[in-house]
Amino acid sequence: MKDLVESILAESKAQVIVDEVQERLTAEKKNRQAFYDMAHEHVKAEFVNGEIIIHSPVKKRHSDATGLLLQLLNPYVFLKKLGYVGFEKIMTVFTRNDYEPDLCFFKKETSDHFKEDQSLFPIPDFVVEVLSTNEKHDRQTKYKDYEEHGVQEYWIVDPKKQIVEQYILKKGKYELALKAKDGKIRSETVQGFVIPIRAIFDKLENLKALRAMLGVEDDS
Repeated sequence: MKDLVESILAESKAQVIVDEVQERLTAEKKNRQAFYDMAHEHVKAEFVNGEIIIHSPVKKRHSDATGLLLQLLNPYVFLKKLGYVGFEKIMTVFTRNDYEPDLCFFKKETSDHFKEDQSLFPIPDFVVEVLSTNEKHDRQTKYKDYEEHGVQEYWIVDPKKQIVEQYILKKGKYELALKAKDGKIRSETVQGFVIPIRAIFDKLENLKALRAMLGVEDDS
């Protein structure tokens, strides 16, 4: 940030640049309010760098992976009283942008203050994005924003290749902790949450993992 400011101040037209940026940000602020006014629960939309992005319907493999992971994460967080799990239509507010992550988790100290009629939510502690047609959006724009705003853990799930990438925030930068399609993945943010990676993509493996989590014997 400091280097960027210094580079602008080094320009002879620094004031012109600042004025132009301020003008655009003022217009962007109005567009953002218009976005809040038009956004509703039946349309998945995000506000990114001044633009409203309406998402197209997801493919079945995207929906399946999101649902299977939610099926494990949500009851675990509930039973352990760790916080709150949001999915699909939870609008999270960042400095400039607004995102609706596929899955996100807020620790108890944050979620205890949520209201029943709340529609805008703070920056999550943990985010999962399931790749779709706009992979660049998840790997670049969101990746950078999540990193800069302190999202402690970020999973990128590829439902086509059936691979999960796990990024952990360390000293302000994401480090790749795991990239795999087999074995287990352990969250560093959701305390004690460990699941087989296959359980995100395979319904039978998901059921086995859910039974193990709930302490229910497998009757197969």
